[in-house]
Order: sequence, then C-alpha cells, then structure tokens
Amino acid sequence: MDATRASLLVIDVQEKLYPACQEPEQIIANCCFLIKCANRLGVPVIVTEQYPKGLGHTAKPILDLVEKTGDVADGGNVVAKVAFSAIPADGFIEKMEENPGRDQVVVIGMETHVCVLQTVLELLERGREVYVVADAVTSRSTQDKIFGLERMRDAGAKIVTRESVMFEWLRVAGTPEFKELSALIK
Repeated sequence: MDATRASLLVIDVQEKLYPACQEPEQIIANCCFLIKCANRLGVPVIVTEQYPKGLGHTAKPILDLVEKTGDVADGGNVVAKVAFSAIPADGFIEKMEENPGRDQVVVIGMETHVCVLQTVLELLERGREVYVVADAVTSRSTQDKIFGLERMRDAGAKIVTRESVMFEWLRVAGTPEFKELSALIK
C-alpha cells in the first residue's frame, strides 16, 4: 500500500446501522484511526451512505474527521446511494477520479457481506487494487463477516489490518508523521 496511490473508502457506517453490527464501538474507533492516518498523509477519504433517509447519516465521530463533509453534489466527500455497491451511485466514480493516479482503494465499513463486498467486487472488475481492512469492517453476524472477507480475498482483494495500513503508508520511522500516528496505537 502506498499513501500516494491510495484512497480510503468508508462504506455505510451509519447511525441506525452500526449499533446492530458486531463490535460497533471498536469498528468506529478503527475507522476513525484510519481516517486520521489518511488525513495526516494526504490520502483522500470518500464516505458512502446507504439510503440515508432510512438508515440515517454517517456516525458523528467519523463525519467529524472527514475534511470535506457534505454531499458530493455540493463538493463534499459523502456519496448517498441506494444500490448496495457504491459504483453506480451518482458522483461516486467522479469523486474517485478527482485524484489521478490513485489506483489503490483501502476499504472500511459495513456490512462486510453486502455493501462492502459488492463495492469491492466492482472495484476489482474496474482494475483497482483493493485492500479490505479486516478490523475496520463488520456485519450483523460474525459468520457473514468471515464469508464476506473470504469471498473478497478469493476475488483478488488483499485482506489487511488497520496497523498494516498505517505502517505501509508511513514506510519509515522517525518522521514527524510516524511520531504523530504511532501515538494513536493503543
């Protein structure tokens, strides 16, 4: 993973959905950790919301960290969608292509076996290099998460952890970025 080639995609961590999923507070914390890393290292962050009218908006701790909060139609980084995959959502592809050379997508969010899975499969079909962060995705059941991760790996996605993302993006120790971001590890 390379911070100069990556985007961070936060899928559907929404007010009415995340409490029903496995380890909701830990997932929120891990997503926030990665958004902080992305913000510090200049990695673009895109957020999706599945049917926000019914499921609410993105969890506040996450939205508070997204640099350009607001709907993508208004210049923000939040893409509303009704399809399970983010690919067909209005403005999603355009948002992904705002930063040329960003062919790697690090994916976090929920639910692993539905929206995360379908988005990852379509990103792979479009030639993107996809990394799914196992400790920053979740589903309502552990079994759904496990089989979703297995299917994504079988399709060509790389399964990683939040720390592996951070350390690969950093590349070296001893920098101001390393000191700041390594302090986030608990």
